[in-house]
Amino acid sequence: MHESPPCCSPSGRGQTQPVALSAPPPTVTSGGSAEGMVPLPGGEFLMGAEDSEGFPADGEGPVRAVRLDAFRIDACAVTNEQFAAFVDDTGHTTDAERFGWSYVFAGFLPGALRRGAPRPEQAPWWCGIEGATWQRPEGPGSTVEDRGDHPVVHVSWQDAAAYAAWAGKRLPTEAEWEYAARGGLEQRRYPWGDELNPGGEFRCNIWRGTFPTKNTADDGYRGTAPVDAFDPNGFGLHNVSGNVWEWCADWWATDHTTAHRTNPTGPRSGTAKVIRGGSHMCHRSYCNRYRVAARSANTPDSTSGHMGFRCAQDIRP
Repeated sequence: MHESPPCCSPSGRGQTQPVALSAPPPTVTSGGSAEGMVPLPGGEFLMGAEDSEGFPADGEGPVRAVRLDAFRIDACAVTNEQFAAFVDDTGHTTDAERFGWSYVFAGFLPGALRRGAPRPEQAPWWCGIEGATWQRPEGPGSTVEDRGDHPVVHVSWQDAAAYAAWAGKRLPTEAEWEYAARGGLEQRRYPWGDELNPGGEFRCNIWRGTFPTKNTADDGYRGTAPVDAFDPNGFGLHNVSGNVWEWCADWWATDHTTAHRTNPTGPRSGTAKVIRGGSHMCHRSYCNRYRVAARSANTPDSTSGHMGFRCAQDIRP
């Protein structure tokens, strides 16, 4: 696993060797609906950042010129309601369900579930909870009945890829994700500019207060927010900073070249898949990864209560 504070994405399965996926990535069917997607023209942009603001091992730099073909990307992360339709249609069993547990933030749990739950040594605010799934995000007794428009969580990369194939889409490459998240702004820190709270206005759902003991929820949310909460960026994408980490197609790597690249897809194999965007648990004091160039990763079968995804789609001539 890469060197990254586990507040960002605790590794559920502890993979350290190149991963053999439990099933081949599903073939994306053609003709998927473009409803809810934003068409982007592609073109050249500057990817990455020179100043990683505390995480040089993340490989945000060097800044490099990347050219992309036109593509579509979801304006919002995939919701619980959308994922439920996929499960109802296919009978898909998520990795969290197969393994029988997933990571939940301790502050969301009643005492009875917290006590005795296994916790990562370096991040004891995470609890491995039996029965935590996308339908029961805080474990037994919880539900998503009132969170249909919130992003689905406790989904692995494998689950996300399966959904995307069912929808006639795919996961975005890391380069596509960053291009879209920047919203047409060049080398800005956030999708809206360089100030986190311009004019005192909250633009994203992140940890407000003192991590991990007190979240003031001044931005309106202690946990996930609806996928269309907050204003969209210049391309019309919502919540590309904060709310939930989003799986990308690429295997993780940090040895980027400054050579001009066209439609990069990352290395051919690896131990972890890229995740982007940060989450509602990110705080500047420990995990300042809600910046648009920030990046992290996790093994493709890992799941937690703050990882989700959005889909992309080719635009064919």
